[in-house]
Amino acid sequence: MKPINLNKARKAKARAEKSARADANAVKFGPSKAEKNSVTSLTQKRSRDLDGHKLDK
Repeated sequence: MKPINLNKARKAKARAEKSARADANAVKFGPSKAEKNSVTSLTQKRSRDLDGHKLDK
């Protein structure tokens, strides 16, 4: 049987709990402001690019 460092085990458990809590909050509160801005800017760029490729008749 191999001895374990209890401090490492305690900290690993705390990290796992913190990560689980963060994942739950991400689902609960939705995407961050930066992610929302990124999606919005990408959508606007695609729209501009599409409009730029239209042919005038």
